[in-house]
Amino acid sequence: MNDGILLVISGPAGTGKGTVIAELFKQSSQFAYSVSATTRTPRPTDIDGVNYHFMSREEFERKIETGDVVEYVNYCGNYYGTLKCEIEAKHRGGMNLILEVEVYGAEKIKEKYPDCVSVFLLPPDYETLEARLRGRGTESEDAILKRLERALEEVRCMAKYDYVVMNRDGKCAEAAAEIIDIVKSERRRTRRNLDLIDSFIESHAKKSAPRD
Repeated sequence: MNDGILLVISGPAGTGKGTVIAELFKQSSQFAYSVSATTRTPRPTDIDGVNYHFMSREEFERKIETGDVVEYVNYCGNYYGTLKCEIEAKHRGGMNLILEVEVYGAEKIKEKYPDCVSVFLLPPDYETLEARLRGRGTESEDAILKRLERALEEVRCMAKYDYVVMNRDGKCAEAAAEIIDIVKSERRRTRRNLDLIDSFIESHAKKSAPRD
């Protein structure tokens, strides 16, 4: 079996990345999730080690210095990043590893892992995004406005991604299915299956070998 896909998923806050990824796991058992690290305060529903690896600013900065963080960004006053140990521990055995990162982090991942596949998850429109952010009821008005401003910056980066998938209201199952189809197609790319050439030639050689 060829290696799994290193799948980078990005999109503005409020796009529904977590919901789509959860649906993706319901539809397929061929995925693993790279849990990001962050210094932001956990929300009431967050579980350490499941939603994020929550840590102090000092601990995060130590990991940056030791090279244990593959990519990171300071987003709205907090660090977010991908731990090297997450990739090394989970991207093996043919599993497709999901990295949920913001746009600048995705750029760094692409530099270090050029064979990764990037998907930008897009909300239907700005109004829907704003309604989703306000509907959370977990952030101040100032924080919401900052996220909306950042969303415009992130959408402008969409052209750098391999694929775009729209997450319409009530249609997260469809968005997840689209991502699964993308991964299936990517795993069939010729460059990911060059070992089949040798396998085919070897089978021919065995059949053609003289018998005693």
